[in-house]
Formats: sequence, C-alpha cells, structure tokens
Amino acid sequence: MFKIISLVFMLLLFSACSNKEEVKPKPTTQVNAKKVKTMHKPSKMFQTVSKDKAVLVQKGAKANSCAVCGMNLTKFYKTSHNATKDGEPIQYCSIHCLANNLESGVELENPNVVDVKSLKFIPVLQAYYVVGSDVRGTMSRVSKYAFASLDDAKAFQKKHGGKIMDFRGALEVAKKDFK
Repeated sequence: MFKIISLVFMLLLFSACSNKEEVKPKPTTQVNAKKVKTMHKPSKMFQTVSKDKAVLVQKGAKANSCAVCGMNLTKFYKTSHNATKDGEPIQYCSIHCLANNLESGVELENPNVVDVKSLKFIPVLQAYYVVGSDVRGTMSRVSKYAFASLDDAKAFQKKHGGKIMDFRGALEVAKKDFK
C-alpha cells in the first residue's frame, strides 16, 4: 500500500513539474554606479552613531559588545548605559540589559546613560528619560531615550511623543519586560 501511495505521489509531482511554463528572466538594465548609490541609500537607525562618536568604556575584543546580550554598542549607542562592576567598567546597549543585570543581583556603581543630544555619558540620576516615543527602542517595544536637559527631552517628546520620567521610572518600565 505504501509503495502505491509513494508511486502516485511521485507521478503527480513529476507531472506538476513538467507542466510548468518556462520562466524567462527579465532583461536587466545597467545603471550608472553613482545613480545606484543615490537611489538605494540604506536607512540608518536612530540609535546608531559613527564609530568616532561612540564612547566605549570596556576594553579588549568585546569592547563594542553589550555585556549582557552582545549587541553592537555603536549601533545602539544612543540607548547605551555604563557602570562600574567590581572596579571594572561595563557597558550595556540599553536600560533593558542594565535592568536584566540588576534583576539577576549584580551590584553596579556610578551608572551613566548617553545623552541623546550631546552623545556624552551623564549620570542616570540627572537624566530625563522620554519613555514610549514613536522612535524605535532597543531590546524593548517601549523606547527609552535619555537627555541631560529637560528642554531637550520636551523637544524630543513634542516631536515623537512619550512620557518624561526620571531614571527610576524608566527602570521600572524596563523591568516590566521580564514579567
């Protein structure tokens, strides 16, 4: 019985393949290399900065990798956080990964976050976080971007929405990702 079913299946498969019309490739058009570059510019993520603008605090081969998830810190720089753990600098791609480390019992000192406007690290307790804007977040559906100045946070909020919070409020929102 199995041999008969297999044979019928093979015949149906073979007949379906042989009845297909031949697909001819469409003619290609050559385009000047300069025009191709201007027509197809890759979209840049909001979080990304050039390597020369990113401040990386970790050393060695993994200096540009998040200490928790391994994501590229330059690519996700505008949501980057850093701190000191056991006397060594540690850097995260986002408050999500920082919260993950804190939830696992890691003790951190001197936590900082990147100010979106200046791209410099500032103490998290001095930052104004815009939480839940329409700008895509890192490691979370709910974005969290930090600013050194309340006026900069309000300008970002006016353009992109979201709610302005302090670090503790943003951290509580980030912790909800783990529930």
